[in-house]
Amino acid sequence: MYTVLDIESTGGKFNEEGITEIAIYKYDGHEIVDQFASLVNPEIPIQPFVVKLTGINNKMLRSAPKFFEVAKRIIEITEGTTIVAHNASFDYRILKLEFSRLGYDFKRLSLCTVELSKTLIPDMESYSLGKLTKALGIPITDRHRATGDALATVKLFKILLNKDVSKKIVSQSVTEEKKSELTPKLVSILRDLPTDTGVYYIHKKGGEIIYIGKSKNIQKRINQHFLNKSSRAKKMHNELVAVTYEETGSELIALLKESEEIKRTLPKYNKAQRKTVYSFGLYNFEDENGYIQLKTEKTKIDVKPLISFVSVAEGNTILNRFRREFKLCNKLVGLENTKGACFHHGIDKCNGACIGDENPEEYNVRVGELIHKLTFDHDNFAIVDKGRNATEHSVVLIENGEYKGYGFTDLASQVSKIEILRSLITPMKNNREVKSIIQRYLSKKKTYRIIKLDLPPR
Repeated sequence: MYTVLDIESTGGKFNEEGITEIAIYKYDGHEIVDQFASLVNPEIPIQPFVVKLTGINNKMLRSAPKFFEVAKRIIEITEGTTIVAHNASFDYRILKLEFSRLGYDFKRLSLCTVELSKTLIPDMESYSLGKLTKALGIPITDRHRATGDALATVKLFKILLNKDVSKKIVSQSVTEEKKSELTPKLVSILRDLPTDTGVYYIHKKGGEIIYIGKSKNIQKRINQHFLNKSSRAKKMHNELVAVTYEETGSELIALLKESEEIKRTLPKYNKAQRKTVYSFGLYNFEDENGYIQLKTEKTKIDVKPLISFVSVAEGNTILNRFRREFKLCNKLVGLENTKGACFHHGIDKCNGACIGDENPEEYNVRVGELIHKLTFDHDNFAIVDKGRNATEHSVVLIENGEYKGYGFTDLASQVSKIEILRSLITPMKNNREVKSIIQRYLSKKKTYRIIKLDLPPR
């Protein structure tokens, strides 16, 4: 659990400053669950440059509560949390200073979004909150006021959590909150899990991730784990102390994250999923009559398939979808082996390429469209799908046919702005498996939109 905060102060000599405004948002890694904001009477004058910067003046604070009047609420909302702030050393120091004046030793764990940003979003021109949020397309209002800056920091921290593919922030949080000592009952863990799409992480004592999975209903999937009575499942149950998760909204991003993070983290109970074996692939060739045929075969070392499959059955299922979408012939895609016309020709579902009634040129145009859809070797586009809430979109970026990563945006206009898109996405590795994941998803789902991109040279 985190408390994202921002403090405005009077300015002045070091360790003589006072708080003029504070905003705190309690954030569980997914949404804001509590909040507190207030002007504070510092009982000392505000420096003129601070008045000009924030717009907060001495007159505004005369009737505001003094710090001792809000101290209890601050303690309550931050209890058991890690404080997150942009330039945390300043905000945390000022907060401790105010509490020390009351004779109270205020101690909390803290994270700095400046330092996290330097690690997770390198090579930015500036790491000031104003310039960083602008570069990432994060809307910010009431700049240099506690509420506006704290809300912007929440949105920035959300991006940083997504970019933290090694899960150091979450694993550290699990350790620091000493969940390993609590060993919560399974029913308690289930109660706190969402019923939405995402990736989940099972932790053992110390925060180490021992299993990663994805689901369209995280709570339901974890419940299935708990009900599993196999010896492997029982071993995992005995080690489990916490379950964390990341909602993705998009099933495609959940699939991509699961694949990437299993290979990166190598959880002990994901051994079977560390390497997916695609033993079959879809290949094309031109027959003696000039028709482009498709055929599912065992993968070849020297020839790249149009799309890879785990099994022939999976390949046939996807081929059936392609046949319907592009109005192809059952025989010419290898789904039927008969003499004469295919079955679908008899029910007016095939134009007759199987018996020469449709000329090769017309038929091959549709096969070519399918091949282009599957290869996208030199294509630049974004796959826009549903996000984690009603106002958000998820984005998967493809540049020159390579998967670059994923991200989320509240503004549709950001999707077509490649520089903002590159800053927003969490970079991921491109490989044969992720291409197959994307190809299979595009062949099955209809909820997404494809936006073509004209990319400037980098």
